[in-house]
Amino acid sequence: MYKKLFIFGIIFLWIDQLSKGLIIIYINVNESIKIFDFLSLTYVHNMGAAFSMLSGARWLFIILAIIALNIIYIYFIKDKNLSNFEIVTYALLLSGIIGNLIDRILYGYVIDFIDVTIFDFAIFNLADSFIVISVILLLLGVKKWSTK
Repeated sequence: MYKKLFIFGIIFLWIDQLSKGLIIIYINVNESIKIFDFLSLTYVHNMGAAFSMLSGARWLFIILAIIALNIIYIYFIKDKNLSNFEIVTYALLLSGIIGNLIDRILYGYVIDFIDVTIFDFAIFNLADSFIVISVILLLLGVKKWSTK
């Protein structure tokens, strides 16, 4: 089980870090490239959390990420017999947290680039998407398991 979790986690983390690396190489900071009418790649440095909240609180976010990783492992993964659904879901969650943690440690900010232009929405990255998707999957799983 841990082997599967590790492999999926590494794959998701690699995809996140590769996407950010390609953005750094090919797009200038604050530059935007239109992909579709509703989607652009816009390279920004996010010094805060979602929607740039608490901008500049780098060390707070680093500490919170480390605490969250430990809580998730201790209370939801360690000594549990996880299904394949849960393994993939937790791999998404952990890799999303670790992906943004790596950015904060290496750069002091998170690299964001996915810009859904049809909404006046925050620019985000794949790690953010992994976190949101995993939370939705966990909530769907909890609802499913609670009806048994």
